[in-house]
Amino acid sequence: MERGDTKQSVALGFLAGYVDTLGFIGLFGLFTAHVTGNFVLLGRGMAQPAPDIWLKLLVFPVFVLGVALARLLILHWQRSGGRQLRNSLLLQTLLMTASVVCAWLATPVDRPDAPLIMLTGMLCASAMAVQNAYGKLLLGKVAATTVMTGNVTQLVIDLVDTLRGDADARGRLKKLVWPVLAFAVGCISGALAFMLAGFNGLLLPCALLLWLACAAKD
Repeated sequence: MERGDTKQSVALGFLAGYVDTLGFIGLFGLFTAHVTGNFVLLGRGMAQPAPDIWLKLLVFPVFVLGVALARLLILHWQRSGGRQLRNSLLLQTLLMTASVVCAWLATPVDRPDAPLIMLTGMLCASAMAVQNAYGKLLLGKVAATTVMTGNVTQLVIDLVDTLRGDADARGRLKKLVWPVLAFAVGCISGALAFMLAGFNGLLLPCALLLWLACAAKD
């Protein structure tokens, strides 16, 4: 993985961990990046009914629609010669910024089923759906940046093989370790940001995405 790819995967891994944790705390236990984690919460809601179940139910189809929209737009940009990665990052920036504005309008946050809170969660999940989509479609050489279970599994396998003297495994290990660490740092940072600034903490991912868009080569 090239140096630019490493910086990109670190930045996006940090962003995913940050947004997922901040959203989980601020949006009543909602996963916005690792969206399949909401299935567990839905199962809990069936056993122990809670007002946040509607937020979990609505977010998954919104996430699916976000991935589908990103796919269609990337195909359009491919045909028209548009800068696919830059435009995808700008789309994610737009959705993330909209979620911040919606969270401001929703303050004070007191109910998970409040319309503006539900809209904040859906916008945030849509932003992360776009990252999931362009990560698969445009960043094939970069380790997954939103869901870390597969990365950690492969990391442990490559660590074992590296200790056995496998040179190829050592190369894969270097590719995976940085986004995993960045995700962990992002989780801690997201929690601290919400404690200190509430939903204003989402302004940092907006700025980070804008920087990545400006730096994107394609």
